[in-house]
Amino acid sequence: MNDLSLGRGRRAWVVNKADEQPALELVDQRSEIIEMALSDKVTFADIYHQYGLREDEVKEVMRRSLKSGSYRAWRKRVGRFRSTRASYK
Repeated sequence: MNDLSLGRGRRAWVVNKADEQPALELVDQRSEIIEMALSDKVTFADIYHQYGLREDEVKEVMRRSLKSGSYRAWRKRVGRFRSTRASYK
């Protein structure tokens, strides 16, 4: 992760360093990413295909965007789904 400033729309997050161009304007699409990550029907692979964010990057977005208790509850729920389904988050 190159630039992860999520504060008030001031910076973009450069995901693909090889292109040297911002691959994702995270500030504009952050709410869509959060909504997808909170959904029980959307996998990390789906988010990667749509936004180019790896699992660890999605977790970082969620950690910075949610309250700490909400983030922990989300990770616990995702962990439960992962243990019951082989191809989940």
